[in-house]
Amino acid sequence: MGPGRYSDFTLCRRLLRQAKPCWPHLAGIFLLSLLSIPLQLLTPLPLKIAVDSVIGSHAVPRFIQAVLPAPFTKSETAILGLAVGLVVAIAALSRLLGLGSWFLQTYTREKLILDFRSQLFRHVQRLSLSYHDTRGTTDSTYRIQYDAPSIAWVLVEGIPPLLVSGLTLLGMFTVVGRIDWQLAIVALAVSPALFALARALSRRLRSRWNEVKEQDSSAMSVIQEALAAVRVVKAFGQEDREQKRFIGHASRGMWGQVHLALIEGGFHVLVGLTIAAGTAAALFLGVLHVRSGALTLGELLLVMAYLAQLYGPLEIVAKKIADLQSSVASADRAFSLLDEVSDVVERPNARRIARATGAVAFRKVSFAYDKAQGVLHDISFEIEPGSRVGIVGTTGAGKTTLVSLLTRFYDPTDGQILLDSVDLREYRLADLRQQFAIVLQESVLFSASIAENIAYARPAASEREIIAAAKAADAHEFIVNLPQGYETRVRERGMRLSGGERQRIALARAFLKDAPILILDEPTSSVDVGTESGIVQAMAELMAGRTTFLIAHRATTLRKCHLVLMIEEGRLVTATTDVSAAVAD
Repeated sequence: MGPGRYSDFTLCRRLLRQAKPCWPHLAGIFLLSLLSIPLQLLTPLPLKIAVDSVIGSHAVPRFIQAVLPAPFTKSETAILGLAVGLVVAIAALSRLLGLGSWFLQTYTREKLILDFRSQLFRHVQRLSLSYHDTRGTTDSTYRIQYDAPSIAWVLVEGIPPLLVSGLTLLGMFTVVGRIDWQLAIVALAVSPALFALARALSRRLRSRWNEVKEQDSSAMSVIQEALAAVRVVKAFGQEDREQKRFIGHASRGMWGQVHLALIEGGFHVLVGLTIAAGTAAALFLGVLHVRSGALTLGELLLVMAYLAQLYGPLEIVAKKIADLQSSVASADRAFSLLDEVSDVVERPNARRIARATGAVAFRKVSFAYDKAQGVLHDISFEIEPGSRVGIVGTTGAGKTTLVSLLTRFYDPTDGQILLDSVDLREYRLADLRQQFAIVLQESVLFSASIAENIAYARPAASEREIIAAAKAADAHEFIVNLPQGYETRVRERGMRLSGGERQRIALARAFLKDAPILILDEPTSSVDVGTESGIVQAMAELMAGRTTFLIAHRATTLRKCHLVLMIEEGRLVTATTDVSAAVAD
């Protein structure tokens, strides 16, 4: 294995498998690149014809004699015209070929990146909350946005040029060898040294690139944290502190890039010097062969032109092996993310459920984020469909974790949770989560219109249904008074609206979903008493006929509950139907 998680061979195999829908496009890129080889071989030919057959007295090459009339090949003017015409024709064909190749490469590159990013984004969304709780979101964001393009750099910018350069190298060596085999051997004598240099460097570069990308991801996390909490930063006047924190993280990445540039620059210098040594040796031997009559001056010029083209692909192969290490490191990180396994897994042949009745039972349920951090301990209770359950306890007692287990954001460490007498783990995840509507303490809105935010629960809902849900949540009046009404965009995280307005939008979303089970996680804790009364009234209508779990501290939100669970230090202390007594406590 290399310095990353996967070997280079494994990564290339996986990248090719990932790119299967684009195989025809990659084949097209490769074929267009192959067509450039004969054009490169023909490029020095006009110069040889002009020197040997116009300035000198040698006959034109035999293959030209075979296709042109004899009088044409004996006229110096015609031969010069042929040489000039070949220069223009070869250049025109090269440019047209380059244009087609550029267009196909651009399309293939962007499609590969989009498909890979989409797959990574889809996978990240399906990872369990425990993964996101542990890793955060910034590193996943970095891998999706900045590591995913590695698939294009390797498969479009890397492998095809390597293969074409290898074939060009073989072609050039064959042509030079037919003219002067000694020159060909001398010219290629430098190649083992170049490949040894590239191989030795590639492992070191890949390890360093992994470190730099980790540092870049860390710097990006500082930006995300500071901007997400910009009000707190401003309130405490800590802009300079956050700036210094960012510079501290980013500077490590900067110096890592500088170090990599020095390593790669030194490698390129060594490659250039090695190739210069080979060119000098070939020139020395070539001049000796001209003096001895083994070569004409035109043939020497042709050979030296071919050697320049010979060293081009040789240099590309050596440099590509080193340059690709950044993309290989990124591919390693992207596939590492793709290989993360969710803690919450849907069983094969999981049961479908259309609409639950809402009967819920916890049987000796325990949960821990890790072995050393127990959150819930041996919790058991049962409720009938349509029951309203209040959950109370001090901050950090495990109340939110308890309801998170209901939706299978996490799975119990021990015990069972039953819905309609069936273990939650038996149901299809998508079906199970359709049974719940959730209103959180801090309502989450998206940077979209109010109508789109309400319809997030049911994207196919009609305008009439959206308005009806807003009216039920007592939100319609303030919405229609906004500049664009339901089409008003709420901006990022809904910051254009007040806390109470955001809560009513969240309630409207829950009304529209019309799920049989409702989870309300302290929905009134962040609003004033006046706003609370309207939200409580809307909640009462929403809870009607639904099994409801209500986490709350305020007595006003618990009075309509049938059962109150008291959670302390992750344990169920009491479960009472005497709501007034529980509220008084």
